[in-house]
Amino acid sequence: MHRRAILQAALMSAVFGPGLARAANYPVKPVRYVVPFAPGGTTDILARLIGPKLSAALGQQFIVENKAGAGGVVGADTVAKSAPDGYTILGGTISSQAINPALQPRIPYDAAKDFAPITLIGSTPNVVIVPASSPFKTMQELLAHARSNPGRLTHSSAGTGTSQHMGGELLKQLAKVFIVHIPYRGSGPAIQDVMGGQVSMGIDTLVVAAPHIKAGTLRALAVTTAKRAKGFESIPTVAESGVPGYDVASWQSVHAPAGTPSEITHLLASEIAKAMKLPDIQERFAALGLEASGMSPEQLAAFETQERAKWARVVKDGHIKAE
Repeated sequence: MHRRAILQAALMSAVFGPGLARAANYPVKPVRYVVPFAPGGTTDILARLIGPKLSAALGQQFIVENKAGAGGVVGADTVAKSAPDGYTILGGTISSQAINPALQPRIPYDAAKDFAPITLIGSTPNVVIVPASSPFKTMQELLAHARSNPGRLTHSSAGTGTSQHMGGELLKQLAKVFIVHIPYRGSGPAIQDVMGGQVSMGIDTLVVAAPHIKAGTLRALAVTTAKRAKGFESIPTVAESGVPGYDVASWQSVHAPAGTPSEITHLLASEIAKAMKLPDIQERFAALGLEASGMSPEQLAAFETQERAKWARVVKDGHIKAE
């Protein structure tokens, strides 16, 4: 079998070039799947769902490594500076790949040049949440209180530059309220402090918040997308709750360092797409309110170019500064 594999690789190298031969032998050792946030957040949950499927399909472990800090910048920079051999990949997000390049122009990596796109896993609404003990039953009640008491309410996010942070900034702009932002090192610790009442409210992904909403430990006031979330139709949108034009979705992607052979990025994109079609993954995505995507590397590159332009406008128009 070993001799056959060597002959097969040699044949493909002769016919298609050395890149495809590398992909044919890939992976031969464990792969680091870097999550740029603390455990318990959306990126972490998805990595731990998809990683085992990649391990089963490709015969090597995909080991999730949490490297939190600076709204995803620390983990993303780790991957950007790793060897472009397919053995380090990034759980990318709207924050690490689109928002932070606009919000923090001095970040140590170039989101457009330092990564090889692999695929877009999918998108999810964020949701405005309060503790189960909160006096606010609706988004309208919360906003009315915020207008009467500027600066008295606080809201958590998974970190500066995340979609949760920017969703809060856009809410303040459009609703004309002042709510103090409290950044955390990921959704896990942020949502714990919402449940504990250490902050007045939180904005987090439906993926993270859904189990707590269903358990009754959090109350959902509104989702941040223009349409109500599939499977959570009883939760109104922020736009329906008196803030017309409000629309923010969080998305999750996968990247490798720039220079990674395209044969490897396409192989990973194909295997992730297969994983997302598995019944158990589809069931889990539906329960979490996540809409699966499965873009090719080329489609993801084009999508991210559009997203970077969009959030650059939001940051500029809102005069938003990194905290």
